[in-house]
Amino acid sequence: METHLFDDFEHVSSKQWKQQIQYELNGSDYNETLIWESPEGIKVKPFYHFDESEVKYELETNKKSFAVVQNIFVHDVHKSNKRAVDSINRGAEYICFTIENKDIELQTLMKELPLEDNTYFFYLPFLSIDLIKRINKFSIETKYNCVIKVDPIGQLLKDGNWFEDLEKDIAKLNTISEISSIPFLTINAALIQNAGANMVQQLAYTLAHINEYFNRIKNINLPITIEIAVGSNYFFEISKIRALRLLFKTLAKEYNHELDCHIIATPTKRNKTIYDYNVNMLRTTTECMSAILGGANSIANSAYDALYHKDNEFGDRISRNQLLILKNESYFDKVVNVADGCYYIESLTEQLAEKSLLLFKEIEAKGGFITQLIEGAIQKKISESAAKEQDLFDNGSEVLLGTNKYPNKNDKMKNDLELFPFVKQNPRKTLITPIIEKRLAEKLEQERLSQEL
Repeated sequence: METHLFDDFEHVSSKQWKQQIQYELNGSDYNETLIWESPEGIKVKPFYHFDESEVKYELETNKKSFAVVQNIFVHDVHKSNKRAVDSINRGAEYICFTIENKDIELQTLMKELPLEDNTYFFYLPFLSIDLIKRINKFSIETKYNCVIKVDPIGQLLKDGNWFEDLEKDIAKLNTISEISSIPFLTINAALIQNAGANMVQQLAYTLAHINEYFNRIKNINLPITIEIAVGSNYFFEISKIRALRLLFKTLAKEYNHELDCHIIATPTKRNKTIYDYNVNMLRTTTECMSAILGGANSIANSAYDALYHKDNEFGDRISRNQLLILKNESYFDKVVNVADGCYYIESLTEQLAEKSLLLFKEIEAKGGFITQLIEGAIQKKISESAAKEQDLFDNGSEVLLGTNKYPNKNDKMKNDLELFPFVKQNPRKTLITPIIEKRLAEKLEQERLSQEL
């Protein structure tokens, strides 16, 4: 027998809610008191109701549970292999190798790594057709599920220069697209977020970035990987990932590309700190939750001490276990598309997508992403957004606990820095002004370090 628990309750319309709220405000203006505006220009209401919600989009997000990713920088092949095997045994499902040696011994690197249900990413900070051929051949012969990650436009964004130049880099990508039977193209969208772009900019620039490849590569008949960074604005970040998938499908359809993208999410660097560094664990946990609920395919968590410590077993274990707890003990692996039907998130998703699409069209009307980068327009917009956020942090409106609010004055870090945690200056001639990642707390932290005895 079916039981309808809410049939005995009288239906309350959104109009009735507003009238009650207005009554409780004792004359204060509803719009001025309860509606606030995000940096993206999205007005957030105090409540969302089904009779005001009309979803205008169809979204099929990740149908499988998210995968836990372990990033490994390959310096010593034997040590990296041992670390990868250990990471898989401790719960990692995907491994992302960063390879800087074009003559890497693939058999040694992949020794004794499992085949089933695991994916192995190879991030290449260079363009080598020979190495990509070897990885492709290795994948076919061994049946390993491999994905290559190359992004010449991402190289331009980060470094200010192409690997060689626009014509040669794109020519190599076209060659790779003809010889590769495994995914090879990655969009580095995390850089833009870590540099301070707002969410509409992140989505629009990512879409424009992808569009350059669709326009310049003849055949993209393999899935595209998109790397994103997730910030602390919980519901907005959930909506951002949903909007990204929606926008990608809309763009891909125009090029008859019917494959879904693979979204890899990682916590942002913007709000991470070296003082009271354990708070970073709380930040990364909520950011990973946003990524899961937004439908990211895989998540590479960052260690709480990644800013100032070299890679270490303890930091890796904690960051990996955060994801394992979310997956296996918080039941985040049991329900997919859990955000569906949430009027607030669906409203945010729609607004972010619409605003981003307008900005994307504006970029294309002005010559496209690469042209706007060369002219400096993209960098200027990101810089303006970053400056606004920095002002909010400096005046205390944006709070990082333990840093600009409730700092522990006895906390000392000068002797614990194994890595330089601030923006590195490297003056040189570049084609464009590179997009630089910068944390909000850098200036304040430098001042505190200088005052330590």
